[in-house]
Amino acid sequence: MFRLSQFLQEIKTPTPVGPRRDPPAPVVIWNLIRRCNLRCKHCYSISGDVDFPGELSTREVFKVMDDLKAFRVPVLILSGGEPLMRPDIIEISKRAKNLGFYTGLSTNGSLINVHNIDALAEVGYDYVGISLDGIGATHDAFRGKDGAYRSSLGGLRLCREHGIKVGLRFTMTTDNYKELPDLLTLAEEEQVDKFYLSHLVYAGRGNKNRADDAAWEITRRSMTTLFDTAWSYVERGIEKEFVTGNNDADGVFLYFWVKERFPDKAEHIRAKLAQWGGNASGVNVANIDNLGNVHPDTFWWHYNLGNVRERSFSDIWQDVSDPVMAGLKRRPRKIHGRCGACQYFDICGGNTRVRALQLSGDPWAEDPACYLTDQEIGVSSADDRLTVKPFRGQAHEAQHNYSP
Repeated sequence: MFRLSQFLQEIKTPTPVGPRRDPPAPVVIWNLIRRCNLRCKHCYSISGDVDFPGELSTREVFKVMDDLKAFRVPVLILSGGEPLMRPDIIEISKRAKNLGFYTGLSTNGSLINVHNIDALAEVGYDYVGISLDGIGATHDAFRGKDGAYRSSLGGLRLCREHGIKVGLRFTMTTDNYKELPDLLTLAEEEQVDKFYLSHLVYAGRGNKNRADDAAWEITRRSMTTLFDTAWSYVERGIEKEFVTGNNDADGVFLYFWVKERFPDKAEHIRAKLAQWGGNASGVNVANIDNLGNVHPDTFWWHYNLGNVRERSFSDIWQDVSDPVMAGLKRRPRKIHGRCGACQYFDICGGNTRVRALQLSGDPWAEDPACYLTDQEIGVSSADDRLTVKPFRGQAHEAQHNYSP
């Protein structure tokens, strides 16, 4: 996750640059249930409104929680599917809070209503993220259900009214990028605490619909809009958190943005970005799915590192005999192509490995969704900007080579 607002604050109030420090254990995004009342175009878990067999019981969830706590996991993000469709979600959430985890709820928001809002507020979630893919009919079309926007917006308002920190999450594609300004306006009007822009990742239905991924020019314009908006809050002294996810080239693009507008602060920001270091899949972020399988992040559902019913999460996570985990934990990672040759690799860390895998069969290939030009990243002397389009072919079907 790229915490944009934190870096923008560094323009206004610089802090000392230090060494990169990883947390003691990863943030764990836990898909407790695969069932969902909606059918989103970009769903990485390919959820549906049916029961999926074999999911962890309440008792099993609690046992895993104890191991995560002992392993010093700092954050649990409870997700789905739609986590509110799990009957024990309140019980699980309360236990997470009682154990001292920073506890987030990742929901589509449509099931938050007057009947359950008091129980949700009583949990004391540190954050509730609600996904919106556009305004009104656009969101409904993405979610496959008429009235989904109205229900989700109603859930967001109930959270805000009951003192729950709430934010909007937006996955940008060619079908909805034009609604980004309207969603940013909505975030201000609704007084939400956080705005999260997610780039499309080629996983689940997001892989089947990857032709809808935002073209490079669109991404650049949209990120500039987001940067300008976030900076306006810093200038006005208004606290609102802006973050992006799933395209670590955002950090390099921010450096370019700062270099143009605040040249005297550019090298400080570059140093801070290098301290961050970019993609952290398999290192500082982890995923447990509804069956207990562990993955390097939420978009690696095709690749299991182990199952918490058979081995503890802590043992699975530290096992670098697996070639993917060995490659992800390597510093610096060994990435091929333009990513490996990029002069800003220390900022981005090679970006999102799943996209590379889906299009090439090689998780260590260049990320096809990097929207920076060869000239900008210093890998060629090309004079033309934005003349190369992202590859939209089919994923490579040959034997995958996971070794770094």
